[in-house]
Amino acid sequence: MANAAVTVMLMLIIAVVAATTEGAQSTSTQPKWANKLKTRKNMTSSETVTNLHFYFHDTVSGKNPSAVRIAQATDTNKSLTLFGALLMVDDPLTETPDPNSKLVGRAQGMYGSSGQQEFGLTMAMCFAFCDGIYDGSSISIFGKNPALNLVREMPVVAGTGVFRFARGYAIARTHWFNIMGDAIVEYDVTVIH
Repeated sequence: MANAAVTVMLMLIIAVVAATTEGAQSTSTQPKWANKLKTRKNMTSSETVTNLHFYFHDTVSGKNPSAVRIAQATDTNKSLTLFGALLMVDDPLTETPDPNSKLVGRAQGMYGSSGQQEFGLTMAMCFAFCDGIYDGSSISIFGKNPALNLVREMPVVAGTGVFRFARGYAIARTHWFNIMGDAIVEYDVTVIH
């Protein structure tokens, strides 16, 4: 039962980001998975809005998992929500749901089961990009991920490189998962930077 719950938890953890407003057409150096958008009210003239769309591949099963449990509470395996389980991740981010599609970055960080009454995760994650003009840049997500919800929203709290001083939000939708706990999660992220 605990393994199945861990599987479900891990499958639903991954999240990504929300699309907004009208987008400007990307330039030749702009990757297909990212669009710079027009400036909005309440922004300085030097700020940019960028929408990112990619897929998060969380693998907890097999010989080479990308997410592993690193800690747990004494009673974690007795909890229906796996309260207290903490996992470290290094998950690939790809352009499409196909695991063999173009790699655009990696999700590195951790998530833990933080709900005693209902299943939910707290995520502390860095999405480090490796494609196009975003190569070497990253965004940080920290917040609650109610992983069993069809659509989840999490805050973007920081960034580096092109995304320095980033703020925004990520919308995550589970695209696929299996009984082992592996999951592919679609992310739409809107970043002001």
